[in-house]
Amino acid sequence: MVRPLRIAALVKQVPSFESLRLGRDGRLERTGHGLEMNPYCRRAVAQGVALARASGGECVVLTLGPPAAEECLREAVACGAHSGVLISDLAFAGSDTLATAQALVAALRRLGPFDMVVCGRNSVDAETGQTPAQIAQLLDLPMAAGVRELAVREDTLLVRCEHDDGWLRTEVPMPALLSCAERLIHPAKAGSAACAAVAAHRITRLDAAALGPGPWGEAASRTEVGASRRLSTTRLRLRFDGDVDTQVERAVAKLAELGAFDRGTEPPLLPVPEPSPETGAAGIVVLAEPGRDRLTRELLGRAAVLAASTGRRVTLVGPALPPPAVAGAWGADEVRAVIGSDTEQDIAEALASWCSARSPWAVLAASTIWGREITGRTAARLSAGLVGDAIDVDVDARGGLVCWKPAFSGELVVSVTCRSPTCFVTVRGGALHLLEPRAAGATQGPDLAVVPRRRPRLAFRVFDDELEVLAAARAVICVGAAVRPEDYPLLDPVLRALDAELAATRKVTDRGWQPRARQIGVTGRSVAPRLYVAIGTSGKFANMAGACGAGLVLGINSDPAAPLFDAVDVAVVADWRAALPRLVTALEQHGPPRSSSLLVKGSTR
Repeated sequence: MVRPLRIAALVKQVPSFESLRLGRDGRLERTGHGLEMNPYCRRAVAQGVALARASGGECVVLTLGPPAAEECLREAVACGAHSGVLISDLAFAGSDTLATAQALVAALRRLGPFDMVVCGRNSVDAETGQTPAQIAQLLDLPMAAGVRELAVREDTLLVRCEHDDGWLRTEVPMPALLSCAERLIHPAKAGSAACAAVAAHRITRLDAAALGPGPWGEAASRTEVGASRRLSTTRLRLRFDGDVDTQVERAVAKLAELGAFDRGTEPPLLPVPEPSPETGAAGIVVLAEPGRDRLTRELLGRAAVLAASTGRRVTLVGPALPPPAVAGAWGADEVRAVIGSDTEQDIAEALASWCSARSPWAVLAASTIWGREITGRTAARLSAGLVGDAIDVDVDARGGLVCWKPAFSGELVVSVTCRSPTCFVTVRGGALHLLEPRAAGATQGPDLAVVPRRRPRLAFRVFDDELEVLAAARAVICVGAAVRPEDYPLLDPVLRALDAELAATRKVTDRGWQPRARQIGVTGRSVAPRLYVAIGTSGKFANMAGACGAGLVLGINSDPAAPLFDAVDVAVVADWRAALPRLVTALEQHGPPRSSSLLVKGSTR
């Protein structure tokens, strides 16, 4: 029988992302928008309450924010939480993820101990997903990220975690921190009347003085947000009169005119710069995730460009590295293997020790579950700046590292710099261009030995997709719930004609019809193909935000008032079943040259 569990659920109040708009100055309009509990945090509250009830324990919900954030706590209590704690003070203003983690950790230590800390996998406004790892590091807790299934056996948690392109089953000893996947449990929601009925004594406040001397807020932050610019693309919104055959014919002809099917215009790859001479300048580290060769190559190419412009050297670090000759061709000057353990917590400890001694200028990693946990832990251990989910990394006029990252579901991109000697950055897969390999190889440096801090955990990893295929695709076809699995073979001729990859909306992946790695939108992936085709989707903002980087967008929907048609370049107002055969014929006439390959990409995903 499970003993009574004391659980802390961490929540964040965010603007309702479907109502977000940018002003004429390119900045987010913060007034006039509804505020709500972050969707992932609703799962954390629901799971915390369920576990507390089942064990006879209690769930305490905490949030850091302005006074208005109390509404989140009222809703959590109305949904069954024992109490809510509002951490609020002007001193907390300007907190980045590290400063936020430090304040929450101070509150958890004051209110604890807790058997479990549960939180959302990420927030839909910033989307970094790095705060949970930083909290776990500061509390010295094991962590399970993206938990989809959960069971408690004595003092051990049995979890099934939803990762970028597969699943992880493992055991986690308590106390532990869990970040909750979207489909872990039904979200906690309560009406306004139930929230208003929550007794005042169920909500308490903690100010900065109650948490200690600090520093807090901006003074504790290691990153600084600078200029912002609009990232979203204005679409043409073209519609054509006529029956379905006429619409499709004219739509495909227009796409051909706009260059959607051009294949001979791709510029040659730029070369990886040659190694810089030894200057004694702080180096650049690239963290290599096992099995992610394309992402490692992208990062090494950009690291080599940064190194060439600043007189630095590039070191590739990881538990499973490509051969030195390959790593060198991609941009590494040196490789160092991490040996002794393959757990994220242990790798982060080894990386932190090495960085503490070497003080590198930058550490680059992929924005995957694995990369986010290791960089989050390492940055927290070193009290260093961490920029999550960047789409570009460059050098500013003063020679400092500047990172560009999307915010508020891709409608805005902001520049972020670090105040610490070392800047940690996670970069979205596919955001950086591959470079032509160079001839130079890399030297083999001493290994980074890891001393495991906890007993080995039983772990099984299962991959159900390839994470990198959508990032590299020239064309993506996204299907909605109107296209059922038994109809997918009908898509094969179009997938073949466009040499496209298949993607899906959240409703499709919710039903298990496509892997989560194929989900496009706010809570899924962002893609930037030359052509994006939406078939049988409604086109709501939460989905189309993931396609804002596409060169051209074709939408097919039978409802002329569908939101989809405000987010496309060319529209076909027709039932997709009627449009598809004509689309294949039109692509044969106007589309790209036929591939000699018999493999239909995406058809068996």
